[in-house]
Amino acid sequence: MARLRERYDSEIKSKLQEKFNYDNVMDIPRLVKVVVNTGLGEAIANPKALDAAVADMTTITGQKPIVTKAKKSIAAFKLREGMSIGCKVTLRGDRMYEFVDKLISASIPRVRDFKGVSPKAFDGRGNYTLGLKEQLIFPEIEYDKIDRIRGLEVAFVTSAKTDEECYELLRLMGMPFADK
Repeated sequence: MARLRERYDSEIKSKLQEKFNYDNVMDIPRLVKVVVNTGLGEAIANPKALDAAVADMTTITGQKPIVTKAKKSIAAFKLREGMSIGCKVTLRGDRMYEFVDKLISASIPRVRDFKGVSPKAFDGRGNYTLGLKEQLIFPEIEYDKIDRIRGLEVAFVTSAKTDEECYELLRLMGMPFADK
């Protein structure tokens, strides 16, 4: 079992129940899934860029990503409907907890000039999205084998009903939020 899941079951659940006074244990917020995605505008001109992004994402998450396609044609961007423009991975279960643990304890501290993640990226329904400027912060990525620095987005989908509950859940999991 993942280290973070054990900590959630043993410590975090009880702290959340104590703070928010839940009547039912099923009301306690939990992490449902984590979606990691990257958009590649460069894939329009260079389809090979998508292969490198898929390889990076597979290395980072340990799961093969699906390629996302354009829903609409946009002439200004030379984009046609159905063109491959990115990739995403949805993580659940133990693999999700291992990824979040690795992200919080090993990757985020490697960001240069790090002052904490923004506490303003909640969506109003108890979910949080974290934008990362480069994939190099992950320890599995080898600097020499990178063709280009790409950013990615990590969305934490929780069962929390409010942003305050989600904030507390992620804070207890170890997310280094900047001061509000």
